[in-house]
Amino acid sequence: MITNILDYLEDTVKKYPEKIGFRDETEEMTFLQFQAEAKKVAMTIPREMKRQPIVVFMKKAIKELATFMGIVYSGNYYVPIEPDSPLERIDNILNVVESKLIISDDVYIDRIREKMGENITIINYNSSLNAEIDEDYLLRTKNGQLDTDPLYVLFTSGSTGTPKGVIISHHAVIDYTEWCVETFDFSQETIFANQSSFCFDNSVLEIYSTLKAGAVLDIIPEKLFVFPRKALEALKDKEVNTIFWVPSVLVSIANANILSEYVLPNLKKILFCGEVMPNKQLNVWRKYFPDAFYANLYGPTEITDVCTYYIVEREFQDEEMLPIGKACKNTQILVLNEKNELCNTGEAGEIYVRGSCLSFGYYGDLERTEQAFVQNPLNNKWKELLYRTGDIAKYNEKGELLYLGRKDFQIKHNGYRIELGEIEAAAYALEEIKQCCALYNQQKKQIVLFCAVSNPRICEKDIYEYLKKKIPKYMLPAVIVRKEKLELNENGKIDRVKLKKEMERL
Repeated sequence: MITNILDYLEDTVKKYPEKIGFRDETEEMTFLQFQAEAKKVAMTIPREMKRQPIVVFMKKAIKELATFMGIVYSGNYYVPIEPDSPLERIDNILNVVESKLIISDDVYIDRIREKMGENITIINYNSSLNAEIDEDYLLRTKNGQLDTDPLYVLFTSGSTGTPKGVIISHHAVIDYTEWCVETFDFSQETIFANQSSFCFDNSVLEIYSTLKAGAVLDIIPEKLFVFPRKALEALKDKEVNTIFWVPSVLVSIANANILSEYVLPNLKKILFCGEVMPNKQLNVWRKYFPDAFYANLYGPTEITDVCTYYIVEREFQDEEMLPIGKACKNTQILVLNEKNELCNTGEAGEIYVRGSCLSFGYYGDLERTEQAFVQNPLNNKWKELLYRTGDIAKYNEKGELLYLGRKDFQIKHNGYRIELGEIEAAAYALEEIKQCCALYNQQKKQIVLFCAVSNPRICEKDIYEYLKKKIPKYMLPAVIVRKEKLELNENGKIDRVKLKKEMERL
């Protein structure tokens, strides 16, 4: 019976102690070496600290993952912070978690000390590697943990820009990892190419599937994803066979028109999650890698990364929406209308999620937790919480779930209820549009469409005329803004917060 994610690491160490499990830009590490470093980190954490948040302030690397596991070995839970985040965001996170301990490394330790002063204990990862391991203490600590204990707190800002700390338990990650490995047949032969920051929940699939299956996790430097060719070269050099990337990265590579130049015989599984994947760019990947396995995963951080999935098995036109499919095992999806009734086929409603995947809510914020985690309106017999995602979806005639957009992206305009995601889907079908984002200016009552266009000869009027053939008149944008590219946030998604600010200045 698995009750602690460390069980995965320990089982894999027994099976494959000398197998390389992790590689980054500067080093590689066997599972046995990785476990030893994690245990040394644990020994530097005060023994009286238990079930406490410990902040990890490092760049993405093997040592950050070893620190995560060391914190778990110590009986606590980790809170990663991206060092390059804006100072205001870092301050907000530190104020929320009120951690008494931060673990960093030689690169950032002085910056942390300067900022925090004497108010908090700071551990240097590099120094911790000199610690002596007390196996009896670590075993007692592990045996004292429950699968309902927190494993990590990840901060997500959503569309508001205000960080919210999502608390996820061991049990939720174990449930998710078991499903991932079973559904996608991950094994000791799997080689992942990590793209996401370890502060972003997409990384959870790769980290814990690697620990369970004895796979290899190649940590690709973030700087390579700025250059599509370098990202593909990394896949070739590392002989990667599995990727789980945000759609923005896949779109960027497809838009660069370079897939025909690369032979990647090892690439067998292409998974994506985090935002809408346009079929236009997915069809480019399918053209050059027709034998690969493709899967579209969906889910917010609050439900342990993913709650639905769709295995791409049929052909789609560029302008079609790619389904988000069906619920993961041991998870239920309820699509409810405004009367809290189950929606019929073709009827749009909000996605609610039920299952052990649900987080404990938002750290230190019971008010927002109670707003998002609500009693199942279809059950008045016992307390049963659902997570209301704020996402709008509908079932098609095939019984597949279609994602339509955020509830706050659903607008009422000139008497019509409009999903901004439908406008984006129509725009993506235009060959010259590489990125797009539809927003609503509530003050001016205008639909605004931001577009990154590859051909400078394509003007706003051309885009408008094209959309007239694809969507009803009442959905047409009043303002179209052409840009060279749309900026991405730290998680690799189109930065809607910045675009909203730009829209307000129009």
